[in-house]
Amino acid sequence: MSALRPLSLAAVVLAFVVVVVGAYVRLSDAGLGCPDWPLCYGKVIPAASPDAHPVQKQWKEMGHRFLAGTLGILLLVMAAASFKVGRSRGLAAGIVALVLFQATLGMWTVTMLLKPAIVTAHLLGGMTILALLGWYALEQQRHSPAPEARALRASAALALAALAVQVALGGWVSANYAALACLDLPLCRGQLMPPMDFANAFHVVRDLGQAADGALLSNEALTAIHWTHRMFAFVAAGIILYAALRALRVARSLGIMLLILLGVQLLLGVANVAFSLPLPLAAAHNGGAAALLLALVVLNFISFRGLRPSW
Repeated sequence: MSALRPLSLAAVVLAFVVVVVGAYVRLSDAGLGCPDWPLCYGKVIPAASPDAHPVQKQWKEMGHRFLAGTLGILLLVMAAASFKVGRSRGLAAGIVALVLFQATLGMWTVTMLLKPAIVTAHLLGGMTILALLGWYALEQQRHSPAPEARALRASAALALAALAVQVALGGWVSANYAALACLDLPLCRGQLMPPMDFANAFHVVRDLGQAADGALLSNEALTAIHWTHRMFAFVAAGIILYAALRALRVARSLGIMLLILLGVQLLLGVANVAFSLPLPLAAAHNGGAAALLLALVVLNFISFRGLRPSW
């Protein structure tokens, strides 16, 4: 069991890095820096490509793959240790299975030329792995009983569900390059409800930049994607705020952390629009979502187990 603690914590940290680097690769338009998988133009080490594709983008894409591969190896070691000591075996096996599926999604992301549904699913897969690793790591720590924490179960679960929806919407925005569809604040194109095409905006099975009928995706569709993510942010923020305020009564430090992370994430979202999506802020927004996810995983863990964090 002692070996599982450092292994699980290292896995959480590395998974967080993989999620943020994956967002950076996507946002820097390097998702197709290598058109094949798992190699890059048939090589392990990126080099000058026959179609003059910038080698910098190849390194970004392969760097992400190397990190993800390292995480996969670490998770196999962690699962083996988990089975050896007979602890959290089901969860460890589930995480490994999900990682294998995530690798398949990574391959499809490249071979299917960044189809929005696959890109979004790949993001959600990474976030899910991160959340499960957070839960797994918590199971390896010592906690004190706190039956009163069970009163937080409903608000904690609702907050986690709201964040999951918001992350999915954010992934859909990013996958469709709709982050700059509304350049003004607090309105969108000067209106509270600008002209929008929801039918094509949320038609899942289609190619990047195309509507269901194969025509180019309209500005109205991109606006609908961005506007929906922006509007649901108010809903998710309200639910998470309520859960954080309730958490203050049982786990004050966790409640304060949730409030800080929520505030920072909202500011990052506003800053991305105000400053026209600079790459560092856009990547930080993804990192903020991942950090908020982990904090809500902790809240759900202590509320459903009736425990108090050891820190």
